[in-house]
Amino acid sequence: MADKWTKYKLSDITTKLGDGLHGTPKYDDSGEYYFVNGNNLDNGKIIIKSDTKKVNYSEFEKYKKELNDRTILISINGTLGNLAYYNNEKIILGKSACYFNLKESFSKDFVRYVMSTKNFKLFLENFATGATIKNVSLETMRNFEFEAPKKELQDKIAKILSNYDDLIENNNKRIKILEEMAQKIYKEWFIDFKFPNHEAATFKDSELGKIPSDWEISTLENILSDIESGSRPKGGINPNDKEIPSIGAENILGLGKYDYNKEKYVSNDFYEKMKKGKVKDLDVLLYKDGAQLGRKSIFGENFPHSKCCINEHVFILRTNPKCSPYYLYFTLDTIENTERIKQLNTNAAQPGINQEQVKGLTIILPLKKYIEKFDNVVKPIVSQIFKLCIKNQTFKQTRELLLPRLISGEIDVENLNIL
Repeated sequence: MADKWTKYKLSDITTKLGDGLHGTPKYDDSGEYYFVNGNNLDNGKIIIKSDTKKVNYSEFEKYKKELNDRTILISINGTLGNLAYYNNEKIILGKSACYFNLKESFSKDFVRYVMSTKNFKLFLENFATGATIKNVSLETMRNFEFEAPKKELQDKIAKILSNYDDLIENNNKRIKILEEMAQKIYKEWFIDFKFPNHEAATFKDSELGKIPSDWEISTLENILSDIESGSRPKGGINPNDKEIPSIGAENILGLGKYDYNKEKYVSNDFYEKMKKGKVKDLDVLLYKDGAQLGRKSIFGENFPHSKCCINEHVFILRTNPKCSPYYLYFTLDTIENTERIKQLNTNAAQPGINQEQVKGLTIILPLKKYIEKFDNVVKPIVSQIFKLCIKNQTFKQTRELLLPRLISGEIDVENLNIL
């Protein structure tokens, strides 16, 4: 440990530490306030989901906590250690969200990074109670110990780490803009039918509505060269076999989205023996069974990996020359087609779809020249997304290498000039 670092308990540096409501408020769909729990906390932000419940002002007044611009939130029930800053959102807290207000003498960002370390995660796991649903008590949180330097050095350490987070955030914003550009082009050409030279087009009725007269309705079977799923070893995966990433439904999240922390692996030997399920450049991947049936993704240009495979819960959709992976991905990714994929499921208890159902799904198939023109416009956009995703992973890896060394004082920042 570096010289002149002092040991603190969390209770030493907070003015208040508590949790949310142990019970259920009266929900109100027209309310302005959200009922937030630990699963709404992610990577420094409070995430309001489509299923996050609302309450009215009366319930807010009854259950509100003393949150301010010095508040940090941590999940302490179920999923442990998710973190968010409070930024004046209109919320009340549930019991799985712990909140604490930091004294002015401590850097909020420094504490945030302390609680991003493996040591803090291990602390939560070691002191959690509950066989099925893990829970960390408020007393345990108050007793969490760590060492810290003077405020000036806390700020420097936090600034180094936040610079990487800022780079990642800026790239994420660029990725979002690029994806929206591609979606807008797709919608304009293939939903609104304002494709190049559309003025002369005539239309005909089809099972999917009016379409240009020289376009057709096609099954996926007609435009796919392969549809296959993968596998993992019987009896589970050896945790020591961190060789070839095996992608499951948890990482079918959409274009440019991938959570490396949720990765599982298979051995090189198992991978080489796989006859199906090896991911190739620009494969479209479809989540085929489970609660999030219908999600899809597309991988390429070494994102997320130069070599990887899928498990049995994912389909690879590989196009033939009649179509392109870009057109297929953006077609399946519309709200309407995502819903049609979900409706293929007939099992309420365990949602899922099979190959024959996917093959029978119909889509609008434009003339080949329009697919080729679309590819020419969208390919560089998607390529840039892949490149930004790879950059982000490099930034994250660098930050993760620096994090424990900076937070422990192993790297001395006293004489560094941090901008």
